[in-house]
Amino acid sequence: MTKSDQGVEKSANRYKAVPRTLSFITHGDEVLLLRGAPTKRIWPNQYNGVGGHVEADEDVYTSAVREMREETGLDVADVRLRGILNIDAGQETGIIVFVFTAQARGRDVYPSPEGALEWVKQDHIAELNLVEDLPVLLPRVLAMRPDGSPFFARYHYDEHERLVITFEIHQDDLLADWELAGEGESVKPII
Repeated sequence: MTKSDQGVEKSANRYKAVPRTLSFITHGDEVLLLRGAPTKRIWPNQYNGVGGHVEADEDVYTSAVREMREETGLDVADVRLRGILNIDAGQETGIIVFVFTAQARGRDVYPSPEGALEWVKQDHIAELNLVEDLPVLLPRVLAMRPDGSPFFARYHYDEHERLVITFEIHQDDLLADWELAGEGESVKPII
């Protein structure tokens, strides 16, 4: 197949998305979160995972590992794709986020210009000033079985600019704290 056979020109008026990665690194019962620098344009002083844009010359796995190393300095193992988010912000171009988990081989992190890296006990996550979607997303990601299938989610905004999250999962991957609307249908978190 040639480059022109990919059909990019014919897709010029279709929905486009910028690929990004978001990773949650664990060590024992702690997860590494990044508290955004107060000078950041988006999410200042809010906690999030680590990640960034996928470059043209890399696959999403390589991007996730690169971002984890660049932003934390950690050597990680057991890197797993946990889910894919399609984020429709009401613009011509959206965002596709590939969500990963990994286990840190150690705890010593580099200082980051992105903000302060902090190890947080998983049972203290709810006490933090999290990025808007993390109270729903992070507990789900951290509770996934090691062999669990990736989830698929759509983020969009309602008429009042509130974030709406819809997960598509299979009944056999359902955890006890999620309500199934019907096999293969949308689920909404019980929060």
